[in-house]
Amino acid sequence: MVPHSVLDLAPIPEGGTAADALAASVDLAQQAEAWGYTRYWVAEHHNMPGIASSATAVLIGHLAAKTSTIRVGSGGIMLPNHAPLMVAEQFGTLETLFPGRIDLGLGRAPGTDQATARALRRYAEQADKFPNDVMELIAFLDVAPGATRVSAIPGAGTHVPVWILGSSTFGAELAAMLGLPYAFASHFAPNMISDALAVYRQNFRPSDRLAAPHAAIAINVYAAGSDEEARYLQSSQMQAIANLRSGRPGPLPRPTHDLASVIDPNLMPLVEGMQRVSAVGTMANVRRQIAGHIARYEPDEIFVVGAIHNHQARLTSFQLAAEAIAGLPSRAVAE
Repeated sequence: MVPHSVLDLAPIPEGGTAADALAASVDLAQQAEAWGYTRYWVAEHHNMPGIASSATAVLIGHLAAKTSTIRVGSGGIMLPNHAPLMVAEQFGTLETLFPGRIDLGLGRAPGTDQATARALRRYAEQADKFPNDVMELIAFLDVAPGATRVSAIPGAGTHVPVWILGSSTFGAELAAMLGLPYAFASHFAPNMISDALAVYRQNFRPSDRLAAPHAAIAINVYAAGSDEEARYLQSSQMQAIANLRSGRPGPLPRPTHDLASVIDPNLMPLVEGMQRVSAVGTMANVRRQIAGHIARYEPDEIFVVGAIHNHQARLTSFQLAAEAIAGLPSRAVAE
């Protein structure tokens, strides 16, 4: 069985609140732990009316406190928004509180619009420093406490696992060079998935942190009792993508049976393309589609993603996904 994990953006549903979203994330994390998921990651976004995970380290601590065994982490922290020392201190604190359960996934995008990036005191040149910032952060986590003039306390010597996240070959090259695990954002940017995974695997250099490549991909999963119901659940995320691309981000829309009436037909190819790495339908059909993605991309791990408006339907989808994946070998063969 391929290891499987959850990527949660803590979606704020239309008609709901951020408090509702965070309570739903706690519930999903607790259920995911019982269903056998390996990790539960949340992602840093800012000024997004439909996403409640902006204070990512704070939310990770809350989720870890409400669960017992599942690994909890970031998918990811947008490092150019932060000083490496502060991230080392935050995640060093989390690792100290919840030893052996914390992951630190790092990205270089702003996770927001340009006006908000300026409010974060983030500037374009900071992204260019991303490789050096990653190495500085790892040094803060790996050096013995007190061995350097500046130490992350807590943080020094904790060796928090660090991942590189990406949607292009840039992150793949960096992860390979540093000998780190790599997660590709195929749930919204699938176009370069094959190229990025090839670059990562071909150029990987073993490190003290990782002896062999470990590549994860993200799969949108919408599972239900019927294919029609699953497509209905997926319609919320498709509307959200269209709204974002139209410059109208908002809460996660209610689902609809008539997408054509709410999405500009000129946008539909883009929306469908961004959802290309997906599995939608009954558990049997979801299993078959996930098997196809595993056979095609040969990931070492998969992240299940699913922004669904109704919380109970969301729980059901993630449970069915876990059951579907449990029946697959680690290298599935497409039917």
